[in-house]
Amino acid sequence: PPRPPRRRSCARAPGTRPSLPSEGPRAPGSCHIMSRYDRAITVFSPDGNLFQVEYAMEAVRRGATTVGVRGADCVILGVERKAVANLQDPRTIRKICKVDDHLTLAFSGLTADARVLVNKTRLECQSYRLTCEDAPTVEYVARFMAKTQQRYTQRGGVRPFGVSSMLAGFSPDAEPQLWLVEPSGTFSAWRANAIGGRNEKAVKEFLVKNWAAGLDEAASVRLTVKALLEVVDAGTKNMEVAVIRDSGLSVMSEEELSAIIAEIEREAEEAKAKEAPAAP
Repeated sequence: PPRPPRRRSCARAPGTRPSLPSEGPRAPGSCHIMSRYDRAITVFSPDGNLFQVEYAMEAVRRGATTVGVRGADCVILGVERKAVANLQDPRTIRKICKVDDHLTLAFSGLTADARVLVNKTRLECQSYRLTCEDAPTVEYVARFMAKTQQRYTQRGGVRPFGVSSMLAGFSPDAEPQLWLVEPSGTFSAWRANAIGGRNEKAVKEFLVKNWAAGLDEAASVRLTVKALLEVVDAGTKNMEVAVIRDSGLSVMSEEELSAIIAEIEREAEEAKAKEAPAAP
């Protein structure tokens, strides 16, 4: 009699995606479902997911950490800089960039995708100025970026942008604003947030516990640096912090960051010394 066809293991089924670190164990039969619904961006799975969008979000989680903090009169953007090769010029690796005279963007995820998205956003800002003879608002630019990213989740032949962005600027009333744009095409305003990195959840919890209304510039910078120290081990060389004021953008030097980090470490050591039990 003919031999029955060999059944493939669910874990080795062709076309299935690997388990993502942020996911728990799969339900029985989920591999078969994913093998049918994760090939095209325009096809929903039975439980309402677009797997290609989820993969784009996973690309953001595997990127460098980006932290944004909104103060009383400023917005602070901090990014984790990955280690570069000895012969590479670190000045060519930038994750904080200007999209207009009054708008600054920091991203996490695929750098190549971010470059394309930033160029589209810059072109839109210039087109807005040419048409309206005025600068676009932060919300308008965030909406444009979200519309652009959403367009790449709804038609065939393309893939989503594997990048999340934090957009910082000021409203016409000189109020600081911080907006988050995600690969799915959603955008929202935040007081403080963190995206990307292996400890994204821990950094978000730290910001929730330590953010307060009315932070001045110095306190906002310290909070951003403390949040980055949750994931950065090598200090200033793997960290970049930008201060966005109503007057413009300024990037902090390594000397300024070194002084802040030294003060934070000294305060942490003093706190540990107070908590340590006295010797008999």
